Amino acid sequence: MRRGARIRPHRLERVRKTAAALITLGLAALALAGCSAGPSFAGQACSEMPTSSALTNSVTVKGDFGKEPSVALSLPTKVQKASVDDLIHGTGAAITTKNQPFVADIALYDAQTGQRIGATGFDGTTAVADVNTLAAQAKVLGDALECAKAGSRLLIGFPAGTAAKGAAVGVVDVRTVFLPHAEGSLEYNDALGLPTVVRAPDGRPGVIIPDAKKPTKQVVQTLIHGDGAKVKKTDGVRVQFTSVDWDTRKVVNSTWDSQSAVISGAAGIEGQTVGSQVLLIVPPAAAGQSTGSDGNGTQAIVVDILGIDNSSATGQ
Repeated sequence: MRRGARIRPHRLERVRKTAAALITLGLAALALAGCSAGPSFAGQACSEMPTSSALTNSVTVKGDFGKEPSVALSLPTKVQKASVDDLIHGTGAAITTKNQPFVADIALYDAQTGQRIGATGFDGTTAVADVNTLAAQAKVLGDALECAKAGSRLLIGFPAGTAAKGAAVGVVDVRTVFLPHAEGSLEYNDALGLPTVVRAPDGRPGVIIPDAKKPTKQVVQTLIHGDGAKVKKTDGVRVQFTSVDWDTRKVVNSTWDSQSAVISGAAGIEGQTVGSQVLLIVPPAAAGQSTGSDGNGTQAIVVDILGIDNSSATGQ
C-alpha cells in the first residue's frame, strides 16, 4: 500500500469577513468534511507506484533510521521498472504537495556492481528539498516521495538512465516533513482599510489591496492560528510568503513558485505558532528599503509558518 495522510480540504476564502460570511464558511466546511476522500497528493488520490518483491528479495538493508545504511545487493540486481517499497513505515506528517518542504537522505547504489554511487550526509546537514526539486533531478525519486511520511525508509528501484547511466537502487530516509501551508483555526479580524487575503485550494494566498490610505507603521495580524510550537526570537522559521507592493498591487516576491525559505528574527513572527498565517504591513522604514512605485515601498506580506528549522538557520 502507498502511504498517505488525510488532509483537510482548503478552498478559496476571505479572511476578513462579516459574521454572516463566517456562518456561511462554517456551513461550507461541514459540507466539504462530509465529502472528504482518502489520502491525497496535490488534490488527487495518492497514486500507487509499483512495489517490487524481486528488489526487496535482492537487496539487504541494515542500520538504524537516520543513519547511513549498510546495503548489500545480490549481483547483478535487475531493475526493469521504477518501484518503491516501504522498509520502515513512517507515522509522521505526509508529503502532500509538490512544493512542500522536507528533508530526506538518500544512498544510491549501482545495481550491477553493488558499489555506492553517492549519498547525502545522513548527519542532519542535508538541505531541505521538495518534490519539484527532486523530480527535476530524477523523476522516479520525486514520484516515490509523493505521499511518503516522515519516519519512512524507502527502497527505490531506478531503471537505467533515470538516476544513473545504468540501473540503480536507492535507500531513502524521510527525516522531516514540514507543513504544506498554514493549517489551523481562522482568526476574525475586523480591520477596515487593510488588505484582504484569499486562498487557493493548495493554500497559496492572494492579496487584495484596498483603496485606502496605507499604514505608516508596521501592522501584524494573525489570519490563521496554528496549533504548533511557538516561535522564539532565535529560531529559524521555515515559511512560504508572498509580498505585494501596496501602490502597484503587484507581487514583489513569492516563494510559492520556487522553494520555501528560512527567516529568523523577523518582526511580527516571534511569538506566533507553527501552522499560523500572518499578514504583515511593512512600511519602508520598517523594511529598511524602498520598493514601491512612489518611493514609499509599503508592502503587504503574507507569511505561512511551516515549521521550526534551526538547522538551516545555522547554515546547515
